[in-house]
Amino acid sequence: MRMIKFCKVISLLVLIQSCVSSKEMVKTSPDDSIENSMVLALEWQEQHPIYSLDPTDWTNGAYYTGVVKAHQATNNQVFLAALKNMGHKNEWKTCFRYYHADDIAISYSYLYINKLRKHLVDLKPTDNFISDHLYKDHEWKQGSDEGDKKILWWWCDALFMAPPVLVEYANLKNDRIYLDSMHQYYMQTYQLLYDKKEHLFARDLRFKWTGKDTDLKEKNGKKIFWSRGNGWVIAGLALIIEGMPVGYEHRPFYVNLFQEMASKIKETQPKDGLWRTSLLSPESFNHGEVSGSGFFTFALAWGVNNGLLDKETYLPTINKAWKALRSCQQENGKIGWVQNIGASPEPASKDSWQNFGTGAYLLAGSEVLKLK
Repeated sequence: MRMIKFCKVISLLVLIQSCVSSKEMVKTSPDDSIENSMVLALEWQEQHPIYSLDPTDWTNGAYYTGVVKAHQATNNQVFLAALKNMGHKNEWKTCFRYYHADDIAISYSYLYINKLRKHLVDLKPTDNFISDHLYKDHEWKQGSDEGDKKILWWWCDALFMAPPVLVEYANLKNDRIYLDSMHQYYMQTYQLLYDKKEHLFARDLRFKWTGKDTDLKEKNGKKIFWSRGNGWVIAGLALIIEGMPVGYEHRPFYVNLFQEMASKIKETQPKDGLWRTSLLSPESFNHGEVSGSGFFTFALAWGVNNGLLDKETYLPTINKAWKALRSCQQENGKIGWVQNIGASPEPASKDSWQNFGTGAYLLAGSEVLKLK
């Protein structure tokens, strides 16, 4: 117990020292402005903790996934200190709903730390969650009124929360059974919610287009595709492809889906750089939104950096998006214009913020930094 407390104190000291040095760096190293903005975002977010259910929930899972990628891109110890401190405080636990994909998202950061420091992370909670989630039957599963087989990941957000964790876990265990299980569940969600004409995902069955008069539509008559929902999907795809073995038989499916969605997302970008919360009805709200835009920027920049998207084609889109994202960061580091927790297109404001919005900003910065 004393050792755990000691580790927490050391982590906090490292975090504080790093934060002090980062503030000095803002004054002396203008060439590092992207990294500086990422550090400031982290500093503000760490000082303003927020979550929906529990410190191990999906909101923190998404936020700390952004911290992981920020550390990978910069090797700045402030990000690693934040990750270790969070893990110790959480005792490396997952959230408590084993049936819910959201509640394993936090393990992405645990698995990352485990790769850096063996025997530091207690992976038993992650082991237990994955075994229960994949191989026990849960009433949580849903299907459509047309008799579709009931599935576990029935909302598109789930494709960011669980699949990247399962890919990393399969690598850790050197066992493709976890990849195959991930692919099985992913395909069920894809078949249920992916619109092959629009190359976007319905958030859930409420927004699935059937051609009936009862289908939910925007005022302009278009289908409703939620920006953050599709941001979850394409950012998750980048994480999946990055971790997936090159020789895995189903990898081409994920690459093709990523490229299809990327093309559509590029097409729907407004002139000011920030995507609206309703992708096919930008006029529904007269302002952009950061969480969906951050995930899109991350994914597109990742695609360019990894040779899956043409740089000349996508770089103007990425640069315009990153410039717009930077304009949403306040002087103290806070990331505004983030739609609050929801499951459909809704407005945001200059002062609306969430930790997953900061996570999306860090994800975007981590890949834009590599472009620069």
